[in-house]
This record gives sequence, structure tokens and C-alpha cells, in this order.
Amino acid sequence: MKGLKLSILDLVPVFENTNDTYALEQAVLLARTAEQLGYTRYWVAEHHGMPYLACPSPEVFLAHIGARTERIRIGSGALLLPHYSPLKVAESFRLLASLYPGRIDLGLGRAPGGNAHASMALSGNFLDNVRKMPDKHKDVAELLQGSYTYEGEPVDARPSPLVQPEVWLLGTNKKSAEYAAEMGMGYVFGQFMSDVEGEEVLRTYRESFVPSPLCSEPKAIVTIGVICADTEDEAMQLANSSTTLFQKDLPDGKAEAYSERKLLVGTPSSIKTRLEQMTKMYEVDEFMLVTMVPHYNKRLRSYELLAQELWNA
Repeated sequence: MKGLKLSILDLVPVFENTNDTYALEQAVLLARTAEQLGYTRYWVAEHHGMPYLACPSPEVFLAHIGARTERIRIGSGALLLPHYSPLKVAESFRLLASLYPGRIDLGLGRAPGGNAHASMALSGNFLDNVRKMPDKHKDVAELLQGSYTYEGEPVDARPSPLVQPEVWLLGTNKKSAEYAAEMGMGYVFGQFMSDVEGEEVLRTYRESFVPSPLCSEPKAIVTIGVICADTEDEAMQLANSSTTLFQKDLPDGKAEAYSERKLLVGTPSSIKTRLEQMTKMYEVDEFMLVTMVPHYNKRLRSYELLAQELWNA
């Protein structure tokens, strides 16, 4: 499976009996370890007002991550565009791309990232902001390409990096896939959050894709949950003990009932086999992994085991 690329999506969780500072330190350790192991990307998510997630500002944290790593691509998974001005987004990620040439990914999402009051405190009427998303995506694209105007006057997003950020649209259904295709952006399908069949979603993206200056051909990543351990029993125990995004798939705390479409649980060899199957099903060569177990060391070990199995890292 040397052609298979794996990446990491980090929600920057704050586990019990720790604090935000420690969670951020563990995120840096994860990014540095991912680079050493051969992972392609390290992305961080954006959340607001959530006591167990420590990253409300991916662009700020990515500046720190970039300084602590050398090669791995780093990005947002996702930056929540409804909350922000397209110019500010383009400026922030162009600045990152100037600091870390050829390493920056701008992953865009439309979720609120927190409860209603946090969203309103951040940017006012969220639903109204969501309705502006088509225009905001178009504006971001034009700002990155240097073709944006405001009231007929050109506006530049400074600085101007040697290599522009890669732009990805994140989604969980056919509608988001169609939109990413129409905009000519890369697409990241969040299988770990979706109940729909990923094969059809990705087929829709590929068949509908319109080339753009941002992306000349369709590029897709599938994000899935993974809990990997030395034995099947240990992996299942970790799944059972996890208070995770996948909790709704574990009724009464029983990992036997989890949805394998969203979460892979097992040994390195069993997960490798499943990824091989999914590579053919989805026609993709890159998976972004979310590993949410309530132990930082065991989370790190999960990524290490899989890398060793795939690449003898």
C-alpha cells in the first residue's frame, strides 16, 4: 500500500483531568510525530465555546504548528467560512502560505462550530451568513487568484505567496460534493459524520467537476474514524471507553454495534485490509483519520501502529 496516503484530522480534544494548554501541547506532539511517521497532512478543526475542544482559531494554531514541523502539509479541517470575511480568510492563509511555502491547506466548512449563542456572539445571524456562502466561496477563490474586486476596484489579499494554499471544501453529502465540483475545489468527504454512501457522493463529485485555476482535476479525500491497537480486544475496549463523535454509534456503550462506515476498530492488519477495500470502493488514494480515544498516548499509538503496518515507519 505504498501508494496510499494517510492524513490526520485533530479536533484538539481536552481529556478529563487535563487542561487546554496540555491539549495543545499534545496536538503539537501529534503533528510532529505524524511528520516523522510519513503522514501527508495534519489538519485542525475549529470549534467555539466547547469545553472539551481547544482550538477556536485554526489559522493561529497552524502558525505554531508550522514552526514546529518541517515538511508535513498543515491546514484547517475546517475553517468555518460563514463566520468570516473572505478577505480576512485569504489574507490569513496567504500569510501562512508565505511562511510555509507549499505546505498550507485551506479546508472550508459551513458548520456553526458551537452552540447558537456562541455562533451569534461570533458573527451574528448564522443562517443569514450561511445563505451568503456561494458568494463567500467565490470571493475567497478570486482573492487567492488575485482577481477580486470590491465596488469595481481591485483588492489584493496580501502577502502574495510563491505557492498558493490548496483549497478544499468539506462536506457529508451529494449537495456539498456537487458544490465543490462546481467551484473547482478539492473535496473532503466526512464519512465519519455521514450516514450516506460515500461511493455515490464521490462519484457525483468526479462526474460533475469543473476545472478551475484552483484545481485542474478532481481531488478527493475521505475522512474516517480509526481506533487501532495491538489486539482486537484492546481496540474494542478503547472504543467502548471512548466518549467520542462516534458515541451515537455505540448504544449502551457497546462497540460491537458501531458503524464500520464511520469508524474502523481493530489491529493494524485488519484496518489495513479495510482501507485497501475502501480505496477501491471510493476510488481515492488518501484517507484522513480521526482518532478520538480518551488517552493521548493511546491515540498517538494508534497512528504509530497503522504507519508501521503500512510503511514500516
